[in-house]
Amino acid sequence: MKTASQTTHLTYRISVAFCTFLFCLSVSRVAGRVTLVQGDLAKRSLTLSQLEIDKQRQRLSSSEVEERRDALMRLAALRHPEASRVAVSALDDVAAIVRATASGAVQWLPGEEGAAALLPLLGDKDEFVRQEAAYALGRTKSRSAVTPLIEQLAKDRKDGVRGAVAVALGQIADEAAVASLAQFLSPQTASAGAKARKENNVFVLRAAAVSLGQIGSRAGLPALVAALEDERTTDDVRREAARALGLIGDPAAEPALRKVLTARDAYLSFAAHEALRRISRHKPVRPG
Repeated sequence: MKTASQTTHLTYRISVAFCTFLFCLSVSRVAGRVTLVQGDLAKRSLTLSQLEIDKQRQRLSSSEVEERRDALMRLAALRHPEASRVAVSALDDVAAIVRATASGAVQWLPGEEGAAALLPLLGDKDEFVRQEAAYALGRTKSRSAVTPLIEQLAKDRKDGVRGAVAVALGQIADEAAVASLAQFLSPQTASAGAKARKENNVFVLRAAAVSLGQIGSRAGLPALVAALEDERTTDDVRREAARALGLIGDPAAEPALRKVLTARDAYLSFAAHEALRRISRHKPVRPG
């Protein structure tokens, strides 16, 4: 026969097992409910996004320019490819400000799709539209935009557009753009027309120098060194040339960088110092 102690112990074990079972069952039910709630929230979020997209789609048909523009900004804020696809229709809007705003709203499309939609705007008659289209093309990082952007850099007469194009080429970072960007920096390689523009386009020069650094090709070295050594070039541009040389990391740039370590412009001197430090980190360690 079982003693009272054994009976008590058995009862205790049964109670513990039963409580454990109830706890596991409770946790399972709670987890199931959480999963259902999460699923409902995801569906609700998707539904709300679609409702918002449809709402803004309707607003794009408004006769009011500001309402159409606001609709595009709201579509851009959704950061969703479907919202960007709705915005594509506004790239042909009669109002230039709406077309320019639409350029920024289509940036959430896949790269090639976005570039295909934006490229026609490089030929827009409005300077601001061309400028915004160039910036947007840079954000797509699509290589299909490189050749059209290079052509635009050469032919567009507006500084704002050329500067935006130079920025975009740096964002895409295709080496095919190096020669065109270098042309705006190097007096030795620039054509007579480019030399004439060079004196007045600091924004383009800065953007070209920055982009050459982003691309990181050694082919950009001669133009950057020439810009750095030319004391007639503004300090702002020379600073960017120094930074770009540091990003490229070629030791061949060291003599030019050392020359400006004692420049009157403290920021230029600092940029050269940082560039030299970066280049030294890139140097291979020689075996002892």
